[in-house]
Order: sequence, then C-alpha cells, then structure tokens
Amino acid sequence: MPDVLLSERPTPKVRLLTLNRPDRLNAMTAELCAALHGELEAIAADRACRAVVLTGAGRGFCAGLDLQGYGDAPGNDGSDQARDRLGNQEHMSRLILRLRDTPQPIIAAVNGPAAGFGLALALGSDIRFAARSAVFRAAFINIGVSNCDMAVSWLMPRLIGASRAHELMLTGRRVDGEEAERIGLVADTVQDEGLLDRALGAAEQIAELAPWGVRLTKQGMWTALELPSERAAAEYEDRQQIMATHGAALPEAITAFLENRPADFAD
Repeated sequence: MPDVLLSERPTPKVRLLTLNRPDRLNAMTAELCAALHGELEAIAADRACRAVVLTGAGRGFCAGLDLQGYGDAPGNDGSDQARDRLGNQEHMSRLILRLRDTPQPIIAAVNGPAAGFGLALALGSDIRFAARSAVFRAAFINIGVSNCDMAVSWLMPRLIGASRAHELMLTGRRVDGEEAERIGLVADTVQDEGLLDRALGAAEQIAELAPWGVRLTKQGMWTALELPSERAAAEYEDRQQIMATHGAALPEAITAFLENRPADFAD
C-alpha cells in the first residue's frame, strides 16, 4: 500500500507534506490523521525546518471524512461506543489544534476541493493559497449534522468576519478560489499549475527570516485572536519582544546590515 502521507524536503529549510489518497480526493481516515499527527510532532522538534507546505495529491486537497469509514483512533477498543466515538472526534479535532501548536508556519496549498475536515485543515493553517480549481465548503450541515466542528466555528469568523461566516456555515454552499480570495479566506489565488511554486516561494521567504522571530510572531498572532483587549495584546507583545531581543538573531541582523550582506540566522 502507498504511504497515505508523503513528506519531502524540497529545500533544506522547508518541508512539503502531501495528503496521498488521490483516488478518494484525500478524504480523511484515522490512518491519515495519525500520520499527520506524527509528522507534525516530528517537524515541531526539527529546528532545521522553518516552514511547512501542506497540499493534496491529485485533484483534491481534502474532501472531508472518508464516507467509506474513518477507522479507529488510537486507544479505541470497541468496548464503549460513546467513548470510541469521542476518541475519533478528538483525534480529528486535535489535529487542527496541532497545526497551531506547530511552531513553524504552515502554508496550505489548496489544489482542489477542501470540504468539511479539508476546510478545517485549510482554516487552521497560518497562510492559505488556492488554485483556480479550488472549492471550499463547510459540508457537515449537508449530511445532517452541525457545521460547528473541527474548530471551524471559531476560525472562520475570525478570518472572514461573522456575517460572511454565518452565511457560509448555514447554507453549506461552495466557494470557488476567486471568491475565497475576494472575501479574505485565502491570501492569493493562482493558476493551478503555479500553486505549488507560489506556496513554496512563500515558505522559502519565511525560511530566510530569523526562526525565533517567526515562531514568536506565529504564536503571538494566534494568541492575539483570543485576547480580550488592545491593552492585553500590547502587554503580551511587550514580553515577547523582550524575549526576542535577548536572542542571537538581533545582533546578527545588525551586523549583517552594517556589513552589507544577507543575515545568516542560526536554527
């Protein structure tokens, strides 16, 4: 059987993760979810990796849960149906939280349908780029359950505003790549054949920056979405910035500027 997740290093500082179930539009199973958990955990500990690109093989990003069956999360043993179902649910939802907890920025290169779980994967990433053929859909409501799932109800209003989020969540309609860019769901929409280059180019741009500053910025941006006031955000930033100024990156950046050369930031 082929690996359900491909992990490559197209450049020394960038990791490319490809969901590899193209015959099922990369629909999510327990096996694929576990592979993503494991790979992201390993990446978090890899200081040489400074950015991650997440995409799908074939013509889909991730079409949601595999309707032929998700399988069993680790620890499920069939002895308690409610417990096992919650185990599966948490196995999936914690993956979206893991995207945030991964210190390196994660760029979703959405190359086709991103529905249900696939939409959550895209929203939980730090940056989203879409192909012209990409389609986004909050799809849970179309199978009779709540669209408030996998942190989508928290993420979507913060990314595109409550009014648009309510409309998309309550209708379950499809959003193409061009509309996704117009409403701010993605940062850029490009021709299909240029998507991976666009995502890898952004990853390389990030990878050349000081990794400590990048990681603090990712952490700070996500944390600011949960802070109650501008004052709380400013006070949080103050502490982050003081930590950053005691690192090795600032002296290197200043020296490189004075010597008129590119900065060489350590891992």
